[in-house]
Amino acid sequence: MSRRQAVSYIPQLFALPQEEKNKIQMKNSPHFLGYSRLGSELTKGQVDQREQFDFATKHVCRWREGDPDYLRLWGPPQWPEDSLIPGFRAVYEEYLSQVEALSLKFSSLISEAFGLGPEGLSQFYDAPELMQHRSKIVKYPVVENGSDQGVGPHYDAGFLTFLLQASEHRGLQVQNLTGEWIAAPPIPGTFVINIGKALEFVTRGLARATSHRVLSPKGSTPRYSVPFFQNIGLGVTLPDKVLEFPPEILHLRDERGNVAATDSVNFTEFDREPSGKVNLIGRVKSHPDVAERYYPELFKQIFPNGFAGKGSAY
Repeated sequence: MSRRQAVSYIPQLFALPQEEKNKIQMKNSPHFLGYSRLGSELTKGQVDQREQFDFATKHVCRWREGDPDYLRLWGPPQWPEDSLIPGFRAVYEEYLSQVEALSLKFSSLISEAFGLGPEGLSQFYDAPELMQHRSKIVKYPVVENGSDQGVGPHYDAGFLTFLLQASEHRGLQVQNLTGEWIAAPPIPGTFVINIGKALEFVTRGLARATSHRVLSPKGSTPRYSVPFFQNIGLGVTLPDKVLEFPPEILHLRDERGNVAATDSVNFTEFDREPSGKVNLIGRVKSHPDVAERYYPELFKQIFPNGFAGKGSAY
């Protein structure tokens, strides 16, 4: 029931007065959680035509002075006042809790399918009380003129993304193994499950990260979507954890042969940086106004000449 309830709140959430949205804008949060206005991000040099709220599962920030900056990446979300949208926070927190449980069960099934046993991927997660998983609620408006880029080609960072397409609009596209863009139209009562870049890395390409994009909707009404991003532990450095796959599983990958390059190139740092640092770099690139305020040293490394008002995933 919480899925349907959560979806029912979405139009109300975006209909909040602009001044109320601004009270929880992302630049107020060192955890990159909160509201982002329409057109505030770039992907591959083009404006992403989307408005969004970033939320997350419950978490108490563990970062203390002197700790790695990436431990500050996780912390409490910003929520609109309950009096403005009564019941929304409780419903959405329950929804996130349910999808979190689903995501862990699903990753266990993937582990079994790869011949690792049901707990083969559990080493990449911290204890449940130390984990946080992120989510967005996204509005893609109809664009009459100009670019139809809702969001440009990209990968997600973690292991799995559970995407709820919360309206009937088409627009989501994924790249198949030949590099062709194909539609992933909404199917009622289902999730689209994307494979993240971290899972591709630890499985040595057995699981291929999903390159995906969104085209702006046609017609007169906006497209809504609700992605849930399953994270792995912030301190996990993927090259330190080598998985041993049965020969017959590796043979399946080899039989597939070479696969085409994709249009997505983000999250390339997993071969040398802890997961938390990789995710923080991605956040800084996407939201430099937040980074300049809370992560000034990393901001200067990535934007030595400052930035022009819009973040870019790459």
